[in-house]
Amino acid sequence: MDLPGTSTQSGAHCADDSDDEVPLANQNVDPIQNLVDGDSDDLSSESSDVSYSSDDDLDIGTAPPVWALTTSGLRPITFVRLSGLLVPCPGQGKPIDYFRLLLDDIFLENVIKFSNAYAFEVFKKPDLTPNSRINKWKDITMDELLHFIGLLLHTGTIRLNRLQDYWKTDKLFSLQVFRHVMSRDRFLNILRCLYFHNPNHQEETSMDKIKFVVGHFNNKMNDIYYPQKELSLDEAMILWRGRLHFRQYIKGKRHKYGVKLYSLTEHSGLILKFHVYGGSSDLEVGGKGHTEKVVLYLLQEKLNNGHSIFMDNFYNSYLLASKLLARNTYCTGTLRLDRKNVPNDIQSAKLKRGETVARYGNSVMIGKWRDKRVVTYISTEFENEMVDFITKHKTTLKKPLPIIQYNAYMSGVDRADQLLSYYPCERKTMRWYKKIFIHILQMMLLNAHNLHNKYQRKINFYKFRLEVIRSLLPPLDVAVESPGQKRARLGMHQIQKIEGRTAANRIQRKTVESVVRPHAIRKHLGSVQLVQISLACASALASKSIMNKKLNLCK
Repeated sequence: MDLPGTSTQSGAHCADDSDDEVPLANQNVDPIQNLVDGDSDDLSSESSDVSYSSDDDLDIGTAPPVWALTTSGLRPITFVRLSGLLVPCPGQGKPIDYFRLLLDDIFLENVIKFSNAYAFEVFKKPDLTPNSRINKWKDITMDELLHFIGLLLHTGTIRLNRLQDYWKTDKLFSLQVFRHVMSRDRFLNILRCLYFHNPNHQEETSMDKIKFVVGHFNNKMNDIYYPQKELSLDEAMILWRGRLHFRQYIKGKRHKYGVKLYSLTEHSGLILKFHVYGGSSDLEVGGKGHTEKVVLYLLQEKLNNGHSIFMDNFYNSYLLASKLLARNTYCTGTLRLDRKNVPNDIQSAKLKRGETVARYGNSVMIGKWRDKRVVTYISTEFENEMVDFITKHKTTLKKPLPIIQYNAYMSGVDRADQLLSYYPCERKTMRWYKKIFIHILQMMLLNAHNLHNKYQRKINFYKFRLEVIRSLLPPLDVAVESPGQKRARLGMHQIQKIEGRTAANRIQRKTVESVVRPHAIRKHLGSVQLVQISLACASALASKSIMNKKLNLCK
């Protein structure tokens, strides 16, 4: 996401919906709405000598700033947290240990409980046919779910057009690992019944289907890891072209149509928190002041710690920058000229290539710079200082410091999307909530790779994936035995020399009763018939034994 010039996003991004103020009279609102409205909610600064009351905050949010050509310095804020794992390094530090740190047993047990309950609901449907796969359903176990996840992730490593192709015995396919671990019908049955919400509870909104999975990811990342100072906030997309009332369109994305995710990341691609946008009816971030709500919701646990947030022009405004600054949080990024409180000098300035202009007010800097095209930007951390920048062609250029910092730290979401796009596991025929679940699984895998490389020897994402998949599946070094090999091993139906002799020194021939195999006829006869046959065989053997004794006496 290099500058100058960030691609203008269309669709939902076109509306300047973060500029209108929300009335402060409404008291029955959530904490995010209070932050948007300007209420402080006990968010006083502990790390700064300057304290901000709620009245100061309201003055910053509502009073128009007085812009100046120069500044005596922007407000200094110290980062007060230590970045790193908040829990001991898991297990032996293997890839599977970091993955299971995020995908823990409690989460999997809940998925098993919800899926088994939903399978019963599917089984009760009146339109099932006798040949339906669900008739063979049995409850999922923990090991079986781990094997299923391993195979599901492996479908992203080896791409085939249809799921059924992974179980084909044709030599053009012949992927023995899938047949060895799980049958095709069992895999499709589990995929059909995957569920992440109690099916016996009525859903208030469609987001309830994924609320548990999204909440687990966000809470787990908040509990095990604290990020570095510099964070970026941007959108990601999950491809979806079907019918969905909260489907979004973003022109500049690889997947233009789909489910929009708002993500908070480190610049390495580590995803810290995300929110699935449910459209204008979203209960948490929808409605008036949408963009400010998104930023404050994602930063809810990170405010007052001295973070530097990098965002594009969809989010940034003077009002948002002031509110974040009042909570000891910097922000830097591009800015739209039609936002409120942008200085008239900045809006009307005509610049030649390489020229820049800036204005300062209330520790907020708004600048404008022209390179190939005009870029407007805002920062509460960096002044409009022109510094040397070495390009990829080894040439030196002068660029504003906020632009250089923005380009350095704004690539987190794009980098995560790039790595996830290499090994896609989603299928077109899946229900939307299953697509989101599989996308979250891949996000967990990507985060586990990032954490592993921070504290262990670095390996690439491809090798990391294979190690995790190999650990999720049962041992694969045991040779798969065919039915013919099994018969040969058990010695069945082999030609053998008959050693027995009769009293007349003739070869003993097999009689009918010695050839009878109960295990062979049990498949076709009932228990009563088996008892009758057994009694008949016993009486026949007894009568034959008596006849043999009489013949011996006669001799």
